[in-house]
Amino acid sequence: MTDLSAQEQIDELDDILEQEREALILGNLSKLQSLLERKDALIEGLNALDELEREELANIHDKVSRNQALLDSAMQGIRAVATRMQELRRVRSGLDVYDKTGRKNSFSTTSSMKLEKRA
Repeated sequence: MTDLSAQEQIDELDDILEQEREALILGNLSKLQSLLERKDALIEGLNALDELEREELANIHDKVSRNQALLDSAMQGIRAVATRMQELRRVRSGLDVYDKTGRKNSFSTTSSMKLEKRA
């Protein structure tokens, strides 16, 4: 990465950020790992440079912020799915209800969940 000029590194980072955005929008989370490794290497290279103009990095900063918001949204979605799956597993194992006096009654599902095929 050190063979690239500062502007070439910025341009490549810009391209990676666009690819990252596209992967986040399409839900292609498996692509993010390879992009992250390349992005980290470029950022490390830019951090090692002595002179960079603020204007050169303003666009990059905006894209990084945008992608971070997309990543946060993706993580919220993943957490919501995990929570929903946990609730479904809990319901499959049994049901808790309260009677009119406020006492909790638990009903477990002991039968196996098989489909019966009828002719």
